[in-house]
Amino acid sequence: MMRPYKLTAAIWFTLLSAVGSFSLPAAAQEKILRVGAQTTDIATLDPHRTSSTHEKGPISWIFGGLVRFPLGSADPTKIEGDLAESWVRAPDGLTWTFKLRKGVQFHRGYGEATADDVVYSLARATDPKRSSFSSSFQQFQKVEALDPYTVRITLKAPVPSLLGLVSNYHGGMIVSRKADQELGDGFKLKPVGFGPFEFVEHQTQRELTLKAHDKYYRGKPKIDKIAYKFISSDASRDLAFTSGELDLSHGKREQRWVERARQSTGAKVDVFGPGEFRTIFINANIKPLDDRRVREALARAIDVPQLMKFVGADVLHPGVSVVPHGYLGEADVGPKFPHDVAKAKALLAEAGFPQGITIKAVVSNNNAQQPVMEVIQNQLKRSGINLVIDVVDHTTYHAQIRKDVSAIVFYGAARFPVADSYLTEFYHSASEIGAPKQVTNFSHCKVADAEIDAARSTADPAKRLALWRTAQEKINAEICAVPLFDLQQVWLRRDTLDYGVKLEGALNLAPPISELTTLK
Repeated sequence: MMRPYKLTAAIWFTLLSAVGSFSLPAAAQEKILRVGAQTTDIATLDPHRTSSTHEKGPISWIFGGLVRFPLGSADPTKIEGDLAESWVRAPDGLTWTFKLRKGVQFHRGYGEATADDVVYSLARATDPKRSSFSSSFQQFQKVEALDPYTVRITLKAPVPSLLGLVSNYHGGMIVSRKADQELGDGFKLKPVGFGPFEFVEHQTQRELTLKAHDKYYRGKPKIDKIAYKFISSDASRDLAFTSGELDLSHGKREQRWVERARQSTGAKVDVFGPGEFRTIFINANIKPLDDRRVREALARAIDVPQLMKFVGADVLHPGVSVVPHGYLGEADVGPKFPHDVAKAKALLAEAGFPQGITIKAVVSNNNAQQPVMEVIQNQLKRSGINLVIDVVDHTTYHAQIRKDVSAIVFYGAARFPVADSYLTEFYHSASEIGAPKQVTNFSHCKVADAEIDAARSTADPAKRLALWRTAQEKINAEICAVPLFDLQQVWLRRDTLDYGVKLEGALNLAPPISELTTLK
């Protein structure tokens, strides 16, 4: 059982410097990988439902897709086969045919993964009642099994990121039809995939246990067991690591922490992308934010360069658009609303609020969110905007922001790296909070629907880029959101843990733990 810890940052770094001086406990010798997760618990391991960072990691170890990002990579140009061993795209881009590997086994005796499971999984992913990512599959017309090992996908219009949609990420994960139908709602905490590790047990607010899938088609993992421990406190995770109780842990995404941790003996810091793109979404459904002048005042009150200096250069990239850094279609567009306290106050006065305004926001106690929001709170105050923050645990935060109660939502996300995925989920009216297919359009932005839809339908790459650019221009001019920065992933591990691949990126936001991973 994990002991409760209270530890200052100074003591933590003193202890960390001595990491190499103690012997590893017996558990590590038994090939049990002990992971410290920055959370109090998990709500679901259903890959078609979760968007929480701390759930994506285990899901990526449990499930697979038709295709996958190579281990240690988030490069969409390097996608390779997973359950599918080959595929063919029709010249018009409307039909894709996938040939499946034979003999791929699901966990816990649920049998071979076949075309029937693929058809079921993709139908599930397109259903808003069963998937949080259904809007991404709007162009799917039909998915059919031509035989047990052949799947054909027919589209209404070409999809610029089709392979991304059927990769080992979000709605592309393949679930066992039999398991899902047998377990019903219980599937979310007793998942069944075909990945390298399988579910064993979930202990509420304590730990998730996985074990090696001995029938994994790429070979049985060398790690026998994963103990994914829920330790929301940064200080507690740090002390657990220095005392030898963890082999891998969420790090703190701050420059000073990273620099000091890199100087430690026996420990390695992994900083990798894609980052979670930090954005302030402005809820136009809550007065007085329905007034564009007030939204501009809020945008000008936020000092983004100061925020970037606070977080640190090694762990972020600045945002220049509402589409994240490095995504295909990202465009540095105007108009710009630089930090200007005097202008912000003048805009508030012009809108009828010379004494300023008070707004409320739900904020996660996550170490990558609460400190930044407290800085923003102070910045807004200087311009006459009083931000009242309700700090809650991360799970509650996710539930509350989807109830449309927060005037501004500070949110970080990583999606398949093309503009369509981000524009659709965060700025299309079909994704508005409260809509039948709500996803994460917290601002209720709807000014670029036509361009987003048209870009998804065209087969002309140049025209698609132009439409995405226009969409970003409209969203930016409407001030639906204030893009901040792309915050990279930071993990701390022992030098005795070898992923088996070079870690350059991980779309599921956690290190690749696979059949190649070893722990000495």
